[in-house]
Amino acid sequence: MQLRHMLAAAALLALAGPALAQPAKPIKVALIEDKTGPLEAYAKQDVTGFRLGVEYATHGTNMVAGHKIEIIEKDSQTKPDVGRNLLAEAYGDDDVDLAVGGTSSAVALAMLPVAQDNKKVLIVDAAVADSITGDKWNRFIFRVDRNSSQDAISNALSIGKPGVVIATLAQDYAFGRDGVAAFKAALQSTGAKLVHEEYAPPTTTDFTAPAQRIFDALAKEQGDKVLFVLWAGADPMTKLAALDPGRLGIRLATGGNILPVLKSYKGVPSLDGMQGAAYYYFGIPKNPVNDWLVTEHLKRFNEPPDFFTACGMAAGMALVTALEKTKGATDSDTLIAAMEGMDFDSPKGRMQFRREDHQALQAMYGFKLAFDPNVAWAVPVLTHEFSIDEMKVPIANKR
Repeated sequence: MQLRHMLAAAALLALAGPALAQPAKPIKVALIEDKTGPLEAYAKQDVTGFRLGVEYATHGTNMVAGHKIEIIEKDSQTKPDVGRNLLAEAYGDDDVDLAVGGTSSAVALAMLPVAQDNKKVLIVDAAVADSITGDKWNRFIFRVDRNSSQDAISNALSIGKPGVVIATLAQDYAFGRDGVAAFKAALQSTGAKLVHEEYAPPTTTDFTAPAQRIFDALAKEQGDKVLFVLWAGADPMTKLAALDPGRLGIRLATGGNILPVLKSYKGVPSLDGMQGAAYYYFGIPKNPVNDWLVTEHLKRFNEPPDFFTACGMAAGMALVTALEKTKGATDSDTLIAAMEGMDFDSPKGRMQFRREDHQALQAMYGFKLAFDPNVAWAVPVLTHEFSIDEMKVPIANKR
């Protein structure tokens, strides 16, 4: 009788075992973005996109391999020292498994050595300076956004050809200087000529003086004259257009931008037909991920997804893909082994973390702006999709 009771009790315990089992430890991810300061519009989109990316990739569960993904948001305020301290706090006090962020290139660069010191992975999402995956890079860094070279190559191929004479205007920090250096290198194969480089403080609002120096430099040249602008934050294109460079035979060009900026372009005659290359515009990519993003974003926010929404979503999808590969393991060596060379989906289609420098290889989109009376912003109309193979992005680090 006693034996029978013991066996019955054992059977009950066995059946109750799964219910009594402790839930798997959550995977903690710090999301550090510049939610205040000049790049707050970018950061807001990044945060929204990242959460949508995790949602999409986990089929709405926000779980991978039985682990809940816990996202801890922090505001780096577009200040490098704040970003550095917040990342150290996240790795230390918050005990996060890995981190995502870096809206500003200056903030991202300040965060890189913190990841290395703590031997934990940092996925850089929005910051684009080449040095992030170049001479400042370390093995714990993966970047899902495009870099300055990808911007530069696609824009150079879009506007550069024999007979084109170009001057550049860029911000005087890593983003601007890395971008112009990459743009200059990319132009060499196009037959175009770069004749002047102008740099201004990132917070510049009056462009009269730098523009005059550019106009004077281009006045000495013969050919199709172009002022190419590389700027993050408050966009200077309408102010430059107001200086009427067309009277001097100079046309304006720049890369893609967020929808509020494209709205400011609408109705400015000198920007109608402007050419360049973009990281993303919601109407260009044709794939199931982008279809879902556009549909859901319109449904939830009553507006289409924007430039950095796609970037944040790509980061979320890369994170989930990596954790699926590791079956939820988060130690850095396992994550790095899984992510090097890893393909993952995004609203832009396939991306791949290059094994040598952890830069995400991806398509870019050549465009020509069109003014559609039924659309509130200037529409980037696709002229050419620059594929991963076509881009030939240089490897900048010294690994």
